[in-house]
Amino acid sequence: MKDLNPYLLQSYQFDLPPHLIAQFPAEPRDEARLLVMDRQTGEFEDRIFKDIIEYLEPGDTLVLNNTRVIPARLFARKKTGARIEILLLNQENGHWKALVKPARRMPLGTRVFFETSPQVEAEVVAELEDGARLLTFHNCPNEMEFINGVGQMPLPPYINRPAEEDDKIRYQTVYAQSAGSAAAPTAGLHFTEELLERIAAQGINIAPVLLHVGLGTFRPVSSKDIRNHQMHYEYYQIDAKTAYLLNNTKQNGKNIIAVGTTVVRTLETVYNENHGFTAQSGETNRFIYPGYRYRAVDKIITNFHLPGSSLIMLVAAFAGLDNTLKAYRHAVEKEYRFFSYGDAMLVSK
Repeated sequence: MKDLNPYLLQSYQFDLPPHLIAQFPAEPRDEARLLVMDRQTGEFEDRIFKDIIEYLEPGDTLVLNNTRVIPARLFARKKTGARIEILLLNQENGHWKALVKPARRMPLGTRVFFETSPQVEAEVVAELEDGARLLTFHNCPNEMEFINGVGQMPLPPYINRPAEEDDKIRYQTVYAQSAGSAAAPTAGLHFTEELLERIAAQGINIAPVLLHVGLGTFRPVSSKDIRNHQMHYEYYQIDAKTAYLLNNTKQNGKNIIAVGTTVVRTLETVYNENHGFTAQSGETNRFIYPGYRYRAVDKIITNFHLPGSSLIMLVAAFAGLDNTLKAYRHAVEKEYRFFSYGDAMLVSK
């Protein structure tokens, strides 16, 4: 019998047949499946994602993360010819924080070049924790133009195929605006422009926040006691219009629905019980796991996450660990599709 101590990493493991890991998204986006769970009763419903509108009420506010994924995976070579893979995470003071493979071949001072743009070089200017590197580009007057030209979409490693040109559209929400993420806020991939229009026409508010997805979101939890896990900081922003709308929603007794774990972490970071929501920006390393008391969010739309990840812990903090594991077992039994390109779950109150 599994020990369901919510602080133990082993409590968040589950068996997942490999064929349930989605390699491509549903077409159209809103035809993905949707598992609806009532967190009070633990009851499930099997639906289609576009049915989400039936679980939203006029006056509710649906909150989206409008970050834009950059084609952050670059392939370079050393002068020796050795191939290096670079995953850009975020920009810091004119440099780029990145993961590199193989890291042992990229010590301080190493320079690599790019075959399609051989004049451009990336230099390691610092070695960071977790095998990350700080890079600076040389002979590169417009870095974003260069990255957009040579980079590939950073599909996660469990998608066992090279990124295709179509992934530049598929691995991007239809409402993406502010470039800066190394991974998609995947719960948002299920929305189409038409579905969002229908939602707005029902009197449901739609509000943006921003969190650039980096190492904090997808770094695996390795501590046996999850309380020892340290999240990395990620940049967030909420504007005055969204803050005002969210405060009104709460005052009117309506629901705030977070689309994805990145929105959950942003809203739970910025909400203050004395002052409500306020316009602000900064960095958050908020790690949410069972025992956490939710203050800002009433419902969560999310994908099915990796075993032992901080994301499944966040869901368990909201729905309860037993309910979450039951939902995941149900999803496996009913052959839902898992992870970034997979199906979705709505956890209601």
